[in-house]
Amino acid sequence: MTRLAGRSALVTGAAQGIGRAIAHRFAEEGADLVLFDIATKELENAAAELASGGPGRVEAVAGDVAFRPDVRAAVERATTAFGRLDVLVAQAGIADIGPLLEVDDRTWQRLLDVNLTGLFLLVQESARVMQPGGAIVATSSTNAYFVEAHTAPYSTTKGGVVTFVRAAALDLADHGIRINGICPGIIRTRLSAVLTEDPVAGPAYLNKIPLRRWGEPREIAATALWLASDESSYMTGQSLTVDGGVTLGVALDVEDGALPGLDHPVVG
Repeated sequence: MTRLAGRSALVTGAAQGIGRAIAHRFAEEGADLVLFDIATKELENAAAELASGGPGRVEAVAGDVAFRPDVRAAVERATTAFGRLDVLVAQAGIADIGPLLEVDDRTWQRLLDVNLTGLFLLVQESARVMQPGGAIVATSSTNAYFVEAHTAPYSTTKGGVVTFVRAAALDLADHGIRINGICPGIIRTRLSAVLTEDPVAGPAYLNKIPLRRWGEPREIAATALWLASDESSYMTGQSLTVDGGVTLGVALDVEDGALPGLDHPVVG
């Protein structure tokens, strides 16, 4: 398990949830890590945990992905501490749910700043110091193309991430750098607990997922590892959906292939 041995990676949103799982998986694969997050206490805990259990070196930088000086400081920490930056995982993101007509300017702007402008800043600052062979992974969401009510600002930013990945891939290819994305469905994290732990809405939503379970952070981490490693070396500009099949269509809970309203099985 040394797919990232000798490489350094910057992981944003690394203090908890999916970002922390990605950092753990990368550490297991031998990467030197810079963990970047705005949650200082959780960041320190994550860094201490990884430093005590992994073969690679670990640095922690507290900051806001929407603020270029903070992003630049994180990139510089990687090049100073490890002499290079090979991988960027832009995982940091925020969500806010509410009716479109009630969204205020501050909420709209903050979502744009973190989810979209933050990605732009991270990619620009990181790619400038990467050598050919560098890899970038950006987290989007199934909301990029499978929108839901009361998610207009969030879905807009995640759609922007997918488009940015495609456009950036064309420019970065000239520098030998790949960029790909991940579109997770509902993953069991603190952010999604409002749904996954709801005794009514949770089971109702699970009924719509063909695999009939929530995703786990480790499953997104495994996808990020593949995209960051040489195993995906001929892939760029793509976004992989990891959602248990929920965006495939309607999953009906029926027996023997029968559809509601029909008195016979569906055949042919």
